[in-house]
Amino acid sequence: MTIRRRLLSAAALLPLSLLLGANASPSGSAPAVGSEDAGGVASSADAGGTAVALAGGDDAGPGAHAGGGGPLEAQGIPGEDGGSDSEAVAAAAVQGGADGGLATLVTVPGLVPPSPVPSRLTAPPITTLRTMSKSQDLLARAKLQGERLVVKEKNGEEKVLTVDPVLQAQLTKILRDYEVPYGAAVVLEPSTGRVLALAEHSAAQPELRGLPFRAVFPAASIFKIVTGSALLEAGVSPELEECFHGGKRRLTERHLEDSERDGACYSLALAMGKSANVIFAKLTQKHLTAQVLRNMAARFRFNRAIDFVVPTDVSLAAVPEEGFALANTGAGFGDVYLSPLHGALVASVAANDGLWVDPVLVEPEPRPGVLLPPEEPERVLTSEAAKALTDMLETTITHGTARGVFRERHFRVDDAVGKTGTLADRNPFRDYSWFVGFAPRDNPRVAVAALVVNDPKWRIRGTWLGREAIRLGLERVPAPVEVTAPASAAGKH
Repeated sequence: MTIRRRLLSAAALLPLSLLLGANASPSGSAPAVGSEDAGGVASSADAGGTAVALAGGDDAGPGAHAGGGGPLEAQGIPGEDGGSDSEAVAAAAVQGGADGGLATLVTVPGLVPPSPVPSRLTAPPITTLRTMSKSQDLLARAKLQGERLVVKEKNGEEKVLTVDPVLQAQLTKILRDYEVPYGAAVVLEPSTGRVLALAEHSAAQPELRGLPFRAVFPAASIFKIVTGSALLEAGVSPELEECFHGGKRRLTERHLEDSERDGACYSLALAMGKSANVIFAKLTQKHLTAQVLRNMAARFRFNRAIDFVVPTDVSLAAVPEEGFALANTGAGFGDVYLSPLHGALVASVAANDGLWVDPVLVEPEPRPGVLLPPEEPERVLTSEAAKALTDMLETTITHGTARGVFRERHFRVDDAVGKTGTLADRNPFRDYSWFVGFAPRDNPRVAVAALVVNDPKWRIRGTWLGREAIRLGLERVPAPVEVTAPASAAGKH
């Protein structure tokens, strides 16, 4: 049977909701269950943690996050091929065209989720967390040899890991000392993809392993990186201003209408920094279609398998077809999930001038006399769009939701860029907080993702952990030494 016939025969088995990629929230208002937070540390006995997580606290954006309804099934770890005939048919159906969009699939895989996307409100996928198997847990099996972590397989083969043992221990200690219910911090070298740390801890489930690879955490405002990239490529300038009114505690369709009551205006760049949900919802409604947003999400590797030595969940993203639900998704309210490893890779796209670089955990074995040509990285964004995105992400540190944390005395980190994300489940209460970013802004040496899932009383959040991941990472990856000609050589030719 030809590939085309196999694809078409599988189409009849695919649900219409998967074809459309739509887990749409009902029209109207979305409950305010989370907000961006410019703070990072609180005492576990401080009731202020509850106020920040639930009521908004130090809210730097005019809207509050909420999710939408959808199928109840949770995803599993992807297979080796990263997809299926049904996925290909779904994407082809969405693309359309004389050949059903099959030609487009070659360049734009992952247009629709490869499995049903769970609803955060009715079936949050964090409840499906299970520990990874010992055979897959390379870090747990690694032994320190000198200054490297080495895994010895049963056949005698030795795998040298890229992980920095010191950085790994530092970040793991932070997570344990602050007794986070669930937390993970990933640090990698963006230009090479070499993973330098995969720290994790769960006080709620002490036996749990594998959090950096699980895409069961709502992406929240981290998805604004995708939306912002789509807006840039749609011709929207970072300086374009959009005005708004209200929307600080809840977002409704009325907030998306231009009105004489609009009393404040943000540029797209400032809206990224302050994580202004209303602005992103309005700009999504005015400038983007579901197809454009799906394409950009696929380019950032949502709904696609990530090539990695440790099995990693596919980060699922459901993009509704139109209307208020589509605008909500563009603002970070949708049923979109992200793994910490994927979060660091999303940040790396801007760090790498718009290129995707696959993550690496095992150092390649040297092969004397054999020179393998380097693989050509896939371009996610144009160089111009990547530079503009970096400018927008910088406002998070200079004028936005992470400004206070990155300016903290004795822990200040300059020349960093990034994005925060915060969202909360109501019953039972879970506060998800993210930071993804990189530093230095020019010639980046580290890219990070930090996630903390807290109870009502909390001690640290994702932004604080992300700053520490960058700060400690930069200490372990020093700047390259500039080679200059000696002064005695001046004037000699």
